[in-house]
Amino acid sequence: MKKLFTIQTYLPILFGIGSAVLLLGAWWGVSILTNNEIPTPLMTWAVFSEMLATPFYDNGPNDKGIGNQLVSSLIRVFSGFGAGSLVAIPVGLLIGSSKTAFRLINPIVQILRPVSPLAWFPLGLLAFKAAEGATIFIIFITSVWPTLINTAFGVASIPQDHKNVAKAYGFSKWKYITKVIIPFALPHIITGLRLSIGVAWMVIVAGEMLSGGVGIGFFVWDSWNALSLEKILSAILIIGTVGLLLDKGFDWLQKRFAFA
Repeated sequence: MKKLFTIQTYLPILFGIGSAVLLLGAWWGVSILTNNEIPTPLMTWAVFSEMLATPFYDNGPNDKGIGNQLVSSLIRVFSGFGAGSLVAIPVGLLIGSSKTAFRLINPIVQILRPVSPLAWFPLGLLAFKAAEGATIFIIFITSVWPTLINTAFGVASIPQDHKNVAKAYGFSKWKYITKVIIPFALPHIITGLRLSIGVAWMVIVAGEMLSGGVGIGFFVWDSWNALSLEKILSAILIIGTVGLLLDKGFDWLQKRFAFA
């Protein structure tokens, strides 16, 4: 009977512990070099534990628990990310399967893709007349490109043999899309979605710093104004942890559908 637990079972845990030790060691070293101007992990933990004790309190617009701030940010992120995905996937399928569409749309993609999300914020304010809409807009416009590009790449990579078989069996356009294009391109689409959610989660912090109100980005800016570096570091840990969980979720999906 094989052993249920081997060194391979414990490796992920050991590497996780090693990563945490390296991070804490580097953090402590920076704190020492700055004479604790950058709070130590223990100083930060004292504040962080207080934040976690009452994460969903609500004492008005500018005084909400970290749980409320995080939920507000996640709602904005998934709103912008979802809208971006609904645009990116069909357009990616189009330009990946049509050379004419590629020649028309690809130059637009290459021009707009490098634009900073902060440059889009004034246009979002002008279009939506509100900071909330502008924040979702910049998430939408910046999370579109990774999914679009990866979807187009996946479709363009379909082997000629697959296309020949579809022609031989007389597939209609709809059947070709559902039976050949989407199944083959799905792992690439999920890769694009994984990259896009990472971009969206990074952009939300900058967007909420500009827009104010409620959210993890606003919390960081408000903590800076209050000169609470412990709260800023706590928020950074939360942002990083949520980003890791989102990435792991899409990584699981990617492995689940990696059959093409």
